[in-house]
Formats: sequence, structure tokens, C-alpha cells
Amino acid sequence: MTVGALMALAVTTGCERRATDSAAATAAANPNEIRHPLTGEILSLDRERKVLIVTHDEILGYMPAMTMEFFVTSGDLEIAKPGQRIRAELVERQGEYYLERIWPDDSLTIRALEAGTKMLAQDTATRGRGVYREIGETAPDFTLLDQEGRTVTAHRFRGKRVLLNFIFTRCPIATMCPAATQRMAEMQLAVREAGLTDVEFVSVSLDPDYDTPGVLREYADLRGLDLSNWSFLTGPDAAVRHLLAQMGILREFEGATIKHNLATVLIDPSGRIIHRVDGSRWDNSEFLPRLLR
Repeated sequence: MTVGALMALAVTTGCERRATDSAAATAAANPNEIRHPLTGEILSLDRERKVLIVTHDEILGYMPAMTMEFFVTSGDLEIAKPGQRIRAELVERQGEYYLERIWPDDSLTIRALEAGTKMLAQDTATRGRGVYREIGETAPDFTLLDQEGRTVTAHRFRGKRVLLNFIFTRCPIATMCPAATQRMAEMQLAVREAGLTDVEFVSVSLDPDYDTPGVLREYADLRGLDLSNWSFLTGPDAAVRHLLAQMGILREFEGATIKHNLATVLIDPSGRIIHRVDGSRWDNSEFLPRLLR
């Protein structure tokens, strides 16, 4: 598909983002909430109450450093680990305290993401006008986080065949991201029934500011998705932006809307792109025969 065709598709295809990305806009829409950035360390968790006990750093002008209980979503609770450094958004709501937008904040993870983003940005710049990777080319390297908060590079999937697509969790249009996820789930089942053990499924978020690892984990859990060979990836927006450019995915933020196109890409064990289907209206016949060869 040409870049012009991709652009036309992106202009006519959109998914609503039900909230903007800025904390200020969120607070304006919810005047009874108080929001502040927070950094700290998880001490323990209470699964029954869906609470994390966190010792956090001083929040200037709002709260001294202390140890507190915070309510979190089931996805964030599932991947929380005592001793983990995090950054998050503290939300005070009707006298209760919550943590949202939780990210790993340890130095090892930060360095890996920064280095991976820098390398991908340099690669995009080097490729120039030929940034879009055609069938037959090697897929780009990347460093992102999966739905467990683990650092993942493209090399993790070498030696496996990979079915890669792009979605975001707040997409409400049934024929877009929800359909793309459903197609992947059907394909995963078909691969299992065929006895294939060397296939990995990868979904990269188009909305990484909102789609934290915990959000992606909850998205998968609520849909009963099998994560044994399916990774949902997110990370720095710059890294995602360069990956999208190299994979021919156009994404445009317009107020409360993300306009974008969709694609599902098959990558061989050496990392080479061998097939691509644009849009979400495909079935197993597009990929299963190629995997059975």
C-alpha cells in the first residue's frame, strides 16, 4: 500500500479517545478530583482490597514523603511487585486516594527504554524518505514494555514467527481495534489447534500515554485473552511514533479522536516482514496457510 493510500485511510478512519492525555484537562473535567505526579516504591499489596502500600517521595506543595495505601485497578494490582520503583498519577477523590497511570521507574528500565528510543529515532532519521518498511525488509528493532511491565526488545521474538498489529484499549468502534483484537484471538486459537508452537502474537498500543502495562493487562484479562504467547506492548510515545512510521501506521490526534489506519503483519523467525494485511477485515485464511508451510 502506498503512503498516499495509507494517508487517505487514516483521514477517513478514527477512534474516539474518551479522555484527553493531559492531567490538567482530566482535572478540569473532574473538578472534585486532585491529581499530582508521584514517585515511590511499592512495599506490599492487599489483593482483597485492591490496594497498594507505597512509600512515596515528597509531592511539593501537597504532601510530604510518607507511606500510604492507594486503591488501584485489577490490572495494576496483578503486575505490582514489592520493592518496585514506580511513577504514577496520585488521584484524591472524595477523600480516597488512588494511583493511575502507573509505570516502572527503576533505573535499569529507564535506561533500556531511553537507549531503545534513541536507536529507533536514529534509524528513522537514517532511512529518511524510505522509512516505511516494505514486505521483504527486516522489521524494525524496538524496546518497549509488555503487559507485565517487563522490558521487551524485538530480539525477544527472533526464532519465532510473529503476528503483529496495532490497537488501543479505549477504541470504541467495533469494526476497528476491537475487531483487530478479535481477529488475533481467533488466529491464536487456530494456531494452537494446528499444533504450531513457534508463533508469537504482538499488539502495540497506539495510545501509550494512557495504555500503561497495567491497563493493557486489564484489557487482556477482561477479554479472557491467552497471554502465554501474546504480548501487549507500550512505552515512550517517541518510540511508538517511530515504530509506527516504519511500519506504515499513521496516527493523528485530533482533540478527543485518534485517526489511524490498521495493519496486521507477519514476520518470519529472522525478523523479515513476509506478509501484510491492512484493515481489520481479515480471517485466518490470510495467515494460517503461510504458517503451515
